[in-house]
Amino acid sequence: MIEFTLNGKKTVYNGPPTARLLTVLRDEYGLTGVKCGCMEGECGACSVIMDGLLINSCMAAMGRVAQTEIVTIEGYSETKRFDVLQRAFAETGAVQCGFCTPGMVLAAECILSEDPDPSEEEIRTGISGNLCRCTGYNAIVNAVGVAAKEGRGLWQDKNIRRR
Repeated sequence: MIEFTLNGKKTVYNGPPTARLLTVLRDEYGLTGVKCGCMEGECGACSVIMDGLLINSCMAAMGRVAQTEIVTIEGYSETKRFDVLQRAFAETGAVQCGFCTPGMVLAAECILSEDPDPSEEEIRTGISGNLCRCTGYNAIVNAVGVAAKEGRGLWQDKNIRRR
């Protein structure tokens, strides 16, 4: 029995501790915003936030998530911060096919919660573990910068708060 918090709700997983978090999130909990890309921790499509840190869920065994807090894009979409990032991504043309977008948005959350006013270099470093084959990175970097300006004050509080 593995207990953890998933998108703000206490959760119990009773399957094998060696199962991949990615697979469990998608198959057991129906959280399909977590994408299966490379299964090697290289693309970031499976990104989730675990205890405030961006991780590749394809590389995390369920045993690793015991007593942690996991936030997926579905849980994050219930926050004011998501609203700001979603608007910024749309306004700057940082979304095309959408496959990388959930991971990029969660990476942006981690960047902004670490530094609410990041430099372009800090943004590029923060998203560097996430691949985008459509949009390119300039629009995504611009989106994070726009969100930082429009959401001033939202990221001062280190905790992700629901609406």
